[in-house]
Amino acid sequence: MKYNDLIPELTVSNIEQSKHFYAELLGFTVEYAREEDKFIFISLDGCQLMLEELHAQSWLTDELQPPFGRGINLSLSIADLQALYERVLQLQLPLFRPLMLSEYRVGGEVVVEKEFMIQDPDGYLLRFNQA
Repeated sequence: MKYNDLIPELTVSNIEQSKHFYAELLGFTVEYAREEDKFIFISLDGCQLMLEELHAQSWLTDELQPPFGRGINLSLSIADLQALYERVLQLQLPLFRPLMLSEYRVGGEVVVEKEFMIQDPDGYLLRFNQA
């Protein structure tokens, strides 16, 4: 497996709940797990995340209070955004922002993306998009 140069590691409150959300509901693949550390490495269409349950030796810079994801917006480029969106709707997962077209200025160009946003069980904001 090729590892991305940047792989966010998210501290979660319950690894089993997060594993269910990401793998079973959203379709991420669990690449590997360290059950003794309550850790999983997951991927979807080249997007990679590490999830580890909060514990005394977590790498925290301050006290962590729910929702954990305040200020974090993870952008995940997905090959079949429409299929994932329909899956989210079918599962009745709450949307933070419904499917929409967004325009972003990149240098001298305007890039148009389809995107929608949901929050994971700990409040991390996931912005799924497709150019």
